Amino acid sequence: MKIREKIFQRVLIVGILFFAGNLSVHAQIDLKQDTIECHIVGFNFGVKVPSTHFSFEKAPDGSRSQRGTMASLYEGPWMDYGINAIYKYKSNWLVTLDANLWMGNDNLRNRVERMGSVFSRDSIVISTGGYDAIVTCYNRGLGFMGGVGKIITPLPERNPNSGILVRLQGGYMFQQSIFKLNNAQAPQIEEDYALLYDHQRQGIVLGQGLGFWFMSNRANLINFYVELNVQQCWSWSTRDYTIDNYLGLQGKDNNHYFDLMYTLKFCWMFPLKGKQAHDIYFY
Repeated sequence: MKIREKIFQRVLIVGILFFAGNLSVHAQIDLKQDTIECHIVGFNFGVKVPSTHFSFEKAPDGSRSQRGTMASLYEGPWMDYGINAIYKYKSNWLVTLDANLWMGNDNLRNRVERMGSVFSRDSIVISTGGYDAIVTCYNRGLGFMGGVGKIITPLPERNPNSGILVRLQGGYMFQQSIFKLNNAQAPQIEEDYALLYDHQRQGIVLGQGLGFWFMSNRANLINFYVELNVQQCWSWSTRDYTIDNYLGLQGKDNNHYFDLMYTLKFCWMFPLKGKQAHDIYFY
């Protein structure tokens, strides 16, 4: 019995020491959430609204009006789609590249007055077959912007990769009117003739964004941001000849345009690679 008791006592002592050592190791582990550094690809969609009060056009003689701005050309809002390439640093600074396409839905304003030589007295476009060609007129725009951003984290101890998003951007844009015929032929508004009425413009864009950025600590697919972006665009015509009876244009459009636009967008993000959301420290 004494031998068995001694064996039992030694096994018990070894077990206690092992258990105590295991507790000591766990007590020396500190789990701390960490920021992530990674590449991100995002897909965004939203609505774009042109300003009717702050946009204007400036003629060569210095006079201003609002008859040729994008807000006066097209009814809003417009649908906006895009793709983002983002690099997120551990410091929560961002470098971003955006490409966006926006368009309306049969939204050209005052089309009969603008294109008087194309429309008949009955306000229709007559096709080669002698019937209404049913022309759809809408705007289309394309923009490329680069910028920097910052994620301001109000609760870094809970999620250091999420917070208030602030961005500054700059880039280039193109926009024009698109004419679509309903299974008809109307040479007076097709091919080169369409270029007389499409108000194609290009220009420089600056943008400022404010929103909310969220990256999940666990789920890779729950990463997004919501942003209100305000854009200022300085543009000019790219056509050698423009016809717009509403604006009194019969020749080169030498006006310069300033358009203020608001875009509310949602972006679904996909991090390509990154570090773990927790670092383990031993001491």
